[in-house]
Amino acid sequence: MSLSNEEVRHLARLARLSMHDDNVDVTRRQLDSIFVLIAQMQKIDATNIEPMSHPQELPARLREDVVTETDCRAAFQAIAPHAEAGLYIVPKVIE
Repeated sequence: MSLSNEEVRHLARLARLSMHDDNVDVTRRQLDSIFVLIAQMQKIDATNIEPMSHPQELPARLREDVVTETDCRAAFQAIAPHAEAGLYIVPKVIE
């Protein structure tokens, strides 16, 4: 599939991209090369290939779920202007 310069301008307008006339030919060639690649990929027989979630079969390395931060709530609330029962008290904003 090959695009015309007018089709490239139309696609740019639909995508709300500003494209100068100098860039239309370059963009058309780039889009044409993408279409050639897609056409090559569509020729591949993939009927017996199982879909994969990732191209490499790598196990996920998981770390142990361990608490790494200390509880600093009391220290933070001690310096807060207003705190009560573990909550920060702030002025009413919406009436």
